[in-house]
Amino acid sequence: MTYENLTTDKERALYGIHDAVVQNCRFEGPADGESALKECRGIDVNGCFFDLRYPLWHVTDGKIQNCAMTEKCRAALWYDRDITIEGCRMDGIKALRECSNVSIRDSQISSPELLWKCRNVTVQNVRIVQSEYPFFETCGAKITGLSLKGKYSFQYCNGIEIANSVLDTKDAFWHTKNVTVRDSTINGEYLGWYSENLTLIHCAITGTQPLCYCKNLVLEDCTLTDCDLAFERSSVTATVHGKIDSVKNPESGSISADEIGSVIMEPEFADASRTVIRTRG
Repeated sequence: MTYENLTTDKERALYGIHDAVVQNCRFEGPADGESALKECRGIDVNGCFFDLRYPLWHVTDGKIQNCAMTEKCRAALWYDRDITIEGCRMDGIKALRECSNVSIRDSQISSPELLWKCRNVTVQNVRIVQSEYPFFETCGAKITGLSLKGKYSFQYCNGIEIANSVLDTKDAFWHTKNVTVRDSTINGEYLGWYSENLTLIHCAITGTQPLCYCKNLVLEDCTLTDCDLAFERSSVTATVHGKIDSVKNPESGSISADEIGSVIMEPEFADASRTVIRTRG
């Protein structure tokens, strides 16, 4: 079944359709109907325009390609499974939530509360223009070529792999477990606090007070710029190129850098014998 060149603002306009193509349709109008494609299965949505709320809830096996979702298209995809999003622009708040087996490619997104509590997510060549708390409590994600501008990113995530990305975001990776970031740039204050098994490889990191209260933190061949008071109360193994402005009260492990501006070890808070700190300069 094909639905083509349709314009509708009805409530549940195409509710429950399956094994169908939805092409060049517009979901907009004064009736302001919700849930246009709710409970659908096996749908291919191509070249469509969404200006109404909650259009794609409880969808299974859906392809959304070359579509535009406006700011009015809030909470666009919730409780979906086996979803591919490609070549789309998404501007509504809470764009994806509690979805599983999601692939997003070659798309641009502006959406606070993006990708909350999702499972098994693949992100490739995506630009997140603006978001707050993106990827909150998401588990199992592989991310490459991501450009992210936001706040409080990747909090409470588990099992995340990120490569070749630029992350401009404060308070990233708080309370995460089992996250690896490779060959990426991370700009933002208070990186990675309270994380467990956070590994950063060939990353360029900028921002004050990074990587505090971490367990089993690993940095391999990273650079830290304008990073002061690093590693407070963290168990860490770090190899850093260039300078660390200051290190404060690490819990244990080893820290190696070309230069460290100052090392602060307060006896009431840190046992200096538990951490080996070396400079190569």
